[in-house]
Amino acid sequence: MRKRTLFRLAAGTVAAGAATLAYASLIERNMFTLRRYDVPVLPTDAEPLRVLHLSDLHMMPGQRRKQDWVASLAALDPDLVVVTGDNMAHPGAVPGVLRALQPLLDLPGAFVFGSNDYTGPVLKNPFTYFLPDREYTEGVPLPYEELRDVFTGAGWVDLNNARTTLKAGGREIELVGVDDPHIERDDYAAVAGPVNPGAALSIALAHSPEPAVLDRMAADGFGLLLAGHTHGGQVCVPGYGALVTNCGLPRSMARGLHRWPGSDSWLHVSAGLGTHPTAPVRFACPPEASVLTLIPR
Repeated sequence: MRKRTLFRLAAGTVAAGAATLAYASLIERNMFTLRRYDVPVLPTDAEPLRVLHLSDLHMMPGQRRKQDWVASLAALDPDLVVVTGDNMAHPGAVPGVLRALQPLLDLPGAFVFGSNDYTGPVLKNPFTYFLPDREYTEGVPLPYEELRDVFTGAGWVDLNNARTTLKAGGREIELVGVDDPHIERDDYAAVAGPVNPGAALSIALAHSPEPAVLDRMAADGFGLLLAGHTHGGQVCVPGYGALVTNCGLPRSMARGLHRWPGSDSWLHVSAGLGTHPTAPVRFACPPEASVLTLIPR
């Protein structure tokens, strides 16, 4: 009897695990979700401004469901589109990325790149994400310059270690960004400095939300910090949250809107729209895009 009970228990555990894996890989990773947040960063009496934040598409050829869903977001008519990197996961991904983003390219936009814009992902043991000093391994080169040319040709601002102003929603926005800190391409020192006191709105971008970079952006007075990279944990435990963030950010801030500690700045971390192609699962963390409605403080 005891052996039979143990066998049934083991069989039930295996079946539950298989069902969970099937749900995470076939259902939840395709449950594209739109998040909405109000962010109090504007001066008193200012009109609201809507920012569409996209991140971590990790596009593969043929992912038409994801492309169609992203393209449909143009109907939201945002004032500004911000993309925080990791657009590609395959050398042939550019047409899919453009099919997704083409309806948005006529709007004011800004972008930074992530590691998976430069090189493709490689097969790895997912448990290595729990290692604090995990070595980064590069995959095949990706056509990031082709993607950059399309974005900038449409008028989107390249904020990889750059700083500028952009007009959106009828007002001037001060913008700064860094290339991906996760692979040490960031150079905030080259673009650092206090926000213009007359700026009605200031936004800072990074792919990986590394605290050392965010601290400096907040100290310079940027009111809204935008990042991706974490996938919201990608696999979360209900009631506990993300297991890892794959960066220095605390697990409690793996996705969503948070006040950045010790500052007046707000941080929004997108859980992103894709997955690592060798681990195409999401659990308790559906793929997402966010509309941030900026309102008076």
